[in-house]
Amino acid sequence: MCAVTRSWTSGKFIASSLMLKWMRLKDYRCFEAAEVPFHAGTTLLVGRNAQGKTSLLEAACLLMRLQSPRTNARTDFIRFGAKACVIEGRWNEARLRFGQSATTRRLAVNEGVCGRSGDYLKSTARVVWMDHADMNLARGSAEYRRRYLDFTAAQLFPAYLPALRNYERALRSRNFLLKRDAVIAWKQVDAYGAQLAAHGEVLARLRAELVERLAPHVQHAHAAVSGATEDAAIAYWRGFEGNSMEQALLDARAEEQRVRSTALGVHRDDVRLEVNGRDAGAFASEGQQRTLCLALKLAQARVLEDGAGEPPLLLLDDIFGELDKRRRAALLEHLPKHAQKIITTTFTDWADEERFQGSVIEVESGRLAPR
Repeated sequence: MCAVTRSWTSGKFIASSLMLKWMRLKDYRCFEAAEVPFHAGTTLLVGRNAQGKTSLLEAACLLMRLQSPRTNARTDFIRFGAKACVIEGRWNEARLRFGQSATTRRLAVNEGVCGRSGDYLKSTARVVWMDHADMNLARGSAEYRRRYLDFTAAQLFPAYLPALRNYERALRSRNFLLKRDAVIAWKQVDAYGAQLAAHGEVLARLRAELVERLAPHVQHAHAAVSGATEDAAIAYWRGFEGNSMEQALLDARAEEQRVRSTALGVHRDDVRLEVNGRDAGAFASEGQQRTLCLALKLAQARVLEDGAGEPPLLLLDDIFGELDKRRRAALLEHLPKHAQKIITTTFTDWADEERFQGSVIEVESGRLAPR
């Protein structure tokens, strides 16, 4: 294992009381073994593409949120030829451990095993992840925007993640019943419909509250990044009509008989995004979409900070190189001031211009080495 840093001393930084101090990896993706120390302000992970920089960010996200922005297949984390991977780290005074084999995930806090993810997450950080795929928030399908809501709401509302998991289980079971028999067993389908409605209405309420919190921050951040030349708006669109999802499902029975799947519900929710009063996906330019997506992530950071009373951990994957100087400066200006940032990049010219205070770690072929 090796870890080499180069420190910046220019600029001014006041650290949050919480930080990810270090992280150790064993048999994780391309890393056989590695240890990474993190600066309280900014840590730059520098290297060419496909060297392991993004994997380090992903490991930090997994350690903190038990989610990867890259894959849902847990075995992808395990280095080829190994039987399991381990990620360890220290968040403030908590020592965290994430282990994954082909069949089992094991979690621990301060050497104590956590049988439930909810117990583990009580000791971890809130996280904002930013990368090139954020453009899909503006121009991609509704699924990308639901993921944005889910990732944010799960960090804000204790009831959100249990409701989401229960909803997804009920949805899978209901869809299975709709497809299974030539003659649909509606009594069983309706039983799962009642579960869908109960959990779905919780999700709809919390998503609506989240979007209400996000909206002013999106407007403010968008004005800052665009130079106050454009307006942005965000609105929650619910995937069913009326006050009762259960009744809406009953009313959709003929449609579900035809398509053999659940026709409505919060799994069809969307977020309507507008720039200057027009649909951002259909009418905004690429530059306008990029500005809007930056505003959405800045708003996410602000809402998480407001909810926790502490800034989130910011994981930024190679986003600065493609931004013009104005957008880059606006983004850096409006990130939470005292947030810890871990940033990947292929070069550091832009960082020198911005006078960061922090450290640099070079990543090459799954190794951490001096530049």
